[in-house]
Amino acid sequence: MKKKLFITFGILLVLILTSAVAIAVSFMNAPKHPSDYHIGITYEEAVAASERPMLALFYADWCGYCLRFMPKYNILSKLYKNKYNFVMVNVEDPENRKLIEDVGIAGYPTVYILDPKYDNRVLMPNLIYQDLAKFRVELDRYLRIRGLLDKASEK
Repeated sequence: MKKKLFITFGILLVLILTSAVAIAVSFMNAPKHPSDYHIGITYEEAVAASERPMLALFYADWCGYCLRFMPKYNILSKLYKNKYNFVMVNVEDPENRKLIEDVGIAGYPTVYILDPKYDNRVLMPNLIYQDLAKFRVELDRYLRIRGLLDKASEK
């Protein structure tokens, strides 16, 4: 009886320790800053490739909200990779100062649909971009409107 109890306790202890190690390893490997995600192309590349609108994320590495938003942005970059150019702009980088002032960034994260082809900007409110389903509705809506503009310009 003691032998069975000892074996059961040993197996339970091994399972607990294995789970604890797995959790620790996944926590250590988790991105700690938004810049740890490498999503999309540079702003300059997206402007040069203006056949598609861009979904521009303005972030700061110290911003916890930005870090929490990154998994959603990553999902969107995979779902819409053929429809939008995805751009991440670090607001702390001095090279981005002119762009940040031009766009008018007031908080983080800030998400815009920027369309160089039509010189258009659409600010995504946080109530929309925090909900992936609502965000997708807005992205699809923009693509429908852009399609209408493309058809009208062909005539």
